[in-house]
Amino acid sequence: MTFKQLLWLLSISIFISCGKSTPEIDYSNWSHYGGSEDGARYSSLSQITKENVAQLEVAWTYNTGDASERSQIQCQPIVVDGLLYGSTPKLNVFALDAATGSEVWRFDPFQVLGGENSWAGTNRGVTYWESGEDKRILFTAGNWLMAVNARTGEPILSFGDQGKVDIRKDLDTDLDDFLIVSNTPGVVHQDLLILGMRLSEGLDAAPGHVRAYNIKTGKREWIFHTIPKEGEPGYDTWDPKYINQIGGANNWAGMVVDQDRGIVFVPTGSATYDFWGGYRHGDNLYANSLLALNAKTGERIWHFQAVHHDVWDRDFPAPPNLIRIQKDGKWIDAVAQISKQGMTYVFARETGEPIWPIVETPVPPSTLGGEKTAPTQPIPTLPEPFMNMVFEEKDILNLKPEWMADIKSQLSNAKFGDTWLPPSTENPIVLFPGMDGGGEWGGASFDPTNQTMYINANQIPWLIEMTPNASFGNVGQSIYTNYCGNCHGLERKGNLPAIPGLIGLKEKYTPDSLDQLLRMGRGAMPAFGHISKEERLILIDYLMGKADASDKQELEAETAKLYPQYYMNGYKKLVTKAGLYGSNPPWGLLTALDMNTGKKKWQVTLGEIDSLSVQGFAPTGTENYGGPVATAGGVLFIAATKDEKIRAFDKETGEILWEAKLPAAGHATPAVYEKNGKQFLVIACGGGKGTKSGDAYVAFALPD
Repeated sequence: MTFKQLLWLLSISIFISCGKSTPEIDYSNWSHYGGSEDGARYSSLSQITKENVAQLEVAWTYNTGDASERSQIQCQPIVVDGLLYGSTPKLNVFALDAATGSEVWRFDPFQVLGGENSWAGTNRGVTYWESGEDKRILFTAGNWLMAVNARTGEPILSFGDQGKVDIRKDLDTDLDDFLIVSNTPGVVHQDLLILGMRLSEGLDAAPGHVRAYNIKTGKREWIFHTIPKEGEPGYDTWDPKYINQIGGANNWAGMVVDQDRGIVFVPTGSATYDFWGGYRHGDNLYANSLLALNAKTGERIWHFQAVHHDVWDRDFPAPPNLIRIQKDGKWIDAVAQISKQGMTYVFARETGEPIWPIVETPVPPSTLGGEKTAPTQPIPTLPEPFMNMVFEEKDILNLKPEWMADIKSQLSNAKFGDTWLPPSTENPIVLFPGMDGGGEWGGASFDPTNQTMYINANQIPWLIEMTPNASFGNVGQSIYTNYCGNCHGLERKGNLPAIPGLIGLKEKYTPDSLDQLLRMGRGAMPAFGHISKEERLILIDYLMGKADASDKQELEAETAKLYPQYYMNGYKKLVTKAGLYGSNPPWGLLTALDMNTGKKKWQVTLGEIDSLSVQGFAPTGTENYGGPVATAGGVLFIAATKDEKIRAFDKETGEILWEAKLPAAGHATPAVYEKNGKQFLVIACGGGKGTKSGDAYVAFALPD
């Protein structure tokens, strides 16, 4: 511990010993990602109650007009001074009158950045900051952080380089040409914007360092190295031979700040390559960790690693929740982090001390060549898991004999029955929970009035199958496998409907048009403008079937990259030929956890598949993306499901109180706010994720 860290902890101890209570949070506004400044996803508004929620009707709809094939809107809007701020499928940023939905201004960042077809990924929201009359909206588009005037939408040209900052720069690396975007809004502490980023999941990934930018100037003020530099704590948990070529360990899911204590809590993801870690022997700090950093300086206060040497893509998927709970007769200010693996980790905010014991538990070792997985993984004793923790023989889909036979056939040579089975070439393994959770990026809601966390989850098995990299003599195949294989599969068959196959591209594209697609990206497919022209041309030849690319000259030594010795053969859910998930339902869950005791209060199915309901099956739940919002009116709101509905539940019992059909799936978290004495509920209806795409924001309110 440094002298500065010791002084900081001493000041916290004095703060606590003086008996100062936690400052009151204003839960009546929705000015931050997650609602209040602590990201609780809770509203103290109570005009909408359990008794009248069934009367909700559409108050206004705003259509962005720029949806496209497989586009999404994952944005949770914010509301400040009567204006609602959000983003469109093509990442235009807008301000609406929050009472009427009428557009006040709209800004297209690509008019400044160059080209409306540039790929920028999705966007989960924007950040507001003000100092006197200086009021700003900060947001990201692709690899650019931008600032605009919150009242007019005009770029603030004094910020960065003419209103923009390239977040590929200032990463303390020798390179600055990476695939980098930032899906989730940054968080504000005083005049700093603290920002994470989404990266490639291959060995071409950037290091996922966390940075803070001066909101007035755009200058980088501090950086925390999530992959430590030599001489820094944690460096000895990596292979020193390759550490400078490893990326990831990034915060893509968002973070939250305890403003009074000056602590930013940062969850991180896995290091690359995700499924084989032969180049990163060791536990790999600070990947898969919850970091508590000094928000002013970026110095580490404490950390907890939830997965040692991750080979399962077990990123922390959502911002943590700042919670205040009562345990053993004492009030505790804690931080709770949900996970993809269906568990919740809870710690004292100042010290990182677990609220309930976390036990290092033995797990099976890897059999892949060159791999050295960790012998144990940390399992919390409480809170109770918010979903099933293992997929066993009894869990195989049995709604119809033919569906059961289909899944059993697919599992004939697979291993399952243990959450921590390592990926293998000998047998496919069932990953459960799957790669999308468990918990996912929508996050949890915490109600400070009853100390309850509400968490939605996917309960769906996925398959992981590893294959040796036999393509070192085929440069085109190696390049394809490295950049495209995880999503489209090594056989290029894709994973429909979400991920298309890449067979027969010569019938759809010319070499030039395919090159443009690779450079610019489209829909959910990222841009690959960061890879060299030489690599891109070889990849085009391979994809067009003109040659197997083995006749191409080997890449120059200085541009050659590390390639894993084993690859994962595409993201695959375990599904029947008809597309039904391979486990018994429910496939979507909504759970209430009493955080005073760590015990479940209730758990209900979330979502419905109409084609199964008409056959007499009870609601099965669906995949869900986006989170819940609890309110003082006793109502819990959530959309998220693939059945294109938004629902209201009794937050004390889980009873469903109301549902409404949306124009497209609401794969986002709702916002709850008030204007002119009227309470509104708004949800982004962008669809995608295997459902039709949409372009609407829909607001609901009680009739006048």
